[in-house]
Amino acid sequence: MWKKVHSIKKLNLIANVIRQDVVKMLYEAKSGHSAGSIGLADIFTALYFNVLYHDPANPDWPDRDRFVLSNGHVCPVFYSALANSGYFPKEELMTLRKLGSRLQGHPHRGALPGIENSSGPLGQGLSQAVGMAIVAKSERKKWRVYCMVSDGEQQEGQSWEAAMLAAKYRLGNLTAIMDRNNIQIDGYTEEVLPIEPIAEKYRSFGWNVINVDGHNIKKIIDACNESKAVYERPTMIIAHTIPGKAVSFMEQRFEWHGKPPSQEDMNRALSELENMRTIMEEEEI
Repeated sequence: MWKKVHSIKKLNLIANVIRQDVVKMLYEAKSGHSAGSIGLADIFTALYFNVLYHDPANPDWPDRDRFVLSNGHVCPVFYSALANSGYFPKEELMTLRKLGSRLQGHPHRGALPGIENSSGPLGQGLSQAVGMAIVAKSERKKWRVYCMVSDGEQQEGQSWEAAMLAAKYRLGNLTAIMDRNNIQIDGYTEEVLPIEPIAEKYRSFGWNVINVDGHNIKKIIDACNESKAVYERPTMIIAHTIPGKAVSFMEQRFEWHGKPPSQEDMNRALSELENMRTIMEEEEI
């Protein structure tokens, strides 16, 4: 099984590597989603290097935790987390979205080791995760289900059908994490179709709700651990993130939702990330 990384400094450095991977992948692909992928690097680092029980050398290990990615367009950060934790060679990351590549524009179950579900249409991942959690509970399995969802897909009715079902079956083995970055392809969520008060909505549906800084890896890990202590309700972790976090010209810009970097953008982004990496390496944590 994968050996967990407990050092926050090391985890932050891994997140930096993942961000750099994402920038390079999207530049090579000349298409894809920048802001959300870069903004989720800290959460994916926390999951794949500390929270999840998984084994990259044995992807089908029966007792592994299941991870469901609902907002599949952020797959570059997912692919990087998988590659960096050992599921497949990192060199393959540069084939993203290219003809014949296993790294499709949305994750496809069976294309790569470590992918539990196919995704594309938003709003379906939580339903898939609920189904997995029901199976685990009914068969008295110890493995847990984690599901990444976007804030934009909270505008989808199917998300709320899944939320009701999860509460009905008291799925304490289900932890969902919402990327609350406030953007979607057409603009800011609260301008397109407001979803607030989102925490109160999930609480009213019978969920345990935790708000967390989506860029504080320690707090993300703590929130996931807290969710394990809630046995009779599913948990929704609302992770407040900055789209394009750590790349100054992408941060909080919805225009970068579905836009890849140019060569100039890539060089600038990698320079900023390398400078950040140097600072982190010098810090005493």
